[in-house]
Amino acid sequence: MQSTKHIGWNFDNSYTKLSKSMFSFVKPQAVQAPKLCVFNNQLAKKMGLNMAEVSEDEIALWFSGNALIEGANPIAQAYAGHQFGHFTMLGDGRAILLGEHITPIGNRLDIQLKGAGQTPYSRRGDGRATLRAMLREYLISEAMFGLKIPTSRSLAVVTSGEEVYREDVHEGAILTRIASSHIRVGTFEFVSNFLSIEDLQRFTKYVIERHYPEIQYRECPPLEFLKVVMSRQIDLVVNWMRVGFIHGVMNTDNMSVAGETFDYGPCAFMNIYHPQTVFSSIDTGGRYAFGNQPRITHWNLSCLAGALLPIIHDDKATAIAMAQDVLKEFSILFEKRWTEMMGLKLGFNVSAMSSEVAELIHELLTWMEDHQADYTNTFLVLQSGSKDFSGIYSNSVFIQWVSKWHYLLNQKEILLENAVICMQTYNPQFIPRNYFFEQALDDVCYQQDFKLLNQLLQVMENPYTMNPEFDFLQQLPETDDKDYKTYCGT
Repeated sequence: MQSTKHIGWNFDNSYTKLSKSMFSFVKPQAVQAPKLCVFNNQLAKKMGLNMAEVSEDEIALWFSGNALIEGANPIAQAYAGHQFGHFTMLGDGRAILLGEHITPIGNRLDIQLKGAGQTPYSRRGDGRATLRAMLREYLISEAMFGLKIPTSRSLAVVTSGEEVYREDVHEGAILTRIASSHIRVGTFEFVSNFLSIEDLQRFTKYVIERHYPEIQYRECPPLEFLKVVMSRQIDLVVNWMRVGFIHGVMNTDNMSVAGETFDYGPCAFMNIYHPQTVFSSIDTGGRYAFGNQPRITHWNLSCLAGALLPIIHDDKATAIAMAQDVLKEFSILFEKRWTEMMGLKLGFNVSAMSSEVAELIHELLTWMEDHQADYTNTFLVLQSGSKDFSGIYSNSVFIQWVSKWHYLLNQKEILLENAVICMQTYNPQFIPRNYFFEQALDDVCYQQDFKLLNQLLQVMENPYTMNPEFDFLQQLPETDDKDYKTYCGT
């Protein structure tokens, strides 16, 4: 095989310089017959990689783990986490971090193979992944990027030529996941619970220098770190709720301290608006339902605060008080940013926010819940500028609400056409409707038909732009997703 240096790979594996208790050196397990399934050329170019003269067979070897890219130093990361509220020791059970690639503009990116084989943290797992689950993550993570929501991204999916056993027998595959890091709230819980205070200090310093260097010289960097992670998490979850996204498994080991969405297991998108919407087959109590996501975000941040206590202040009571002062601002900040986001979805600029706008938002959501209105399409109906409403939107209560909305816009001196321009930035024309991407996955996995998958990827590159060619992707399922369930894939 030819040298990979000319491709543009530039590894600098800083994580391996941390405590050896935080990871294990482990190589991907070779697979029988790696074959490239999907490759993200746009992302490769953004990473500074020149893949023009690289064959699909070579790409398949690199991103299956059968051949190592020069400079890679593969590890599996150790971490802990609260899973559905219960603390447990964890780690990369089927994911192997090849290393950190530095892009031409200086961005540091983790290159991770998901489904690359067993690691010391696999417990009873097989270390593998199914083609369906990996294509699902590829599709949704790229859709989230198109929706302008911070996220990990997907570079490639390679089939393994091997069978993977879950509820049925599936074709195996490996996903190449790209993220600014895979450092989780659960990573801090692991260090705080199982390593020394000195390790916690060194690790926190490392993470701050990597992700938030602007706070490293402040009076109490660990406390400032808690503040900035809280701010990033609030922005992230507000963005999720803007497009009706339900993560589905907001365990602390699935929450990135960099404020990116990752671990797309049982996630889904809400069609009919209801705060208690949940699709995950394992979330039987609705802990991670759509409307519970803010509360769980606060809970997860409390776990991060608890992990940081030993280095916030030497006196535990003082440290607790300092952390509590930060966390008690969560509800105020979240409500403010959520209200601003919802106001923007209705065309009100931030300076126009008021208690009247907040009341208008809650009245609309109440109407949507009562009348089982589609979350995405309701805002599209409003921004269409139409005065002739049909279907459920001809309801007298809705018409009265529209009149009140127009009155408030006028009171705020916002022209309807300017409101619509604002709305078009915050209300997507397309989301990955659950039944469409499940159909796309069926087409690929059972018929090797990529047509619908490619259509979804194409439309989600510009999901805020009207595209008549793909209007059919806005249609709702006849069942309204009533029996739709999502699964972890492990």
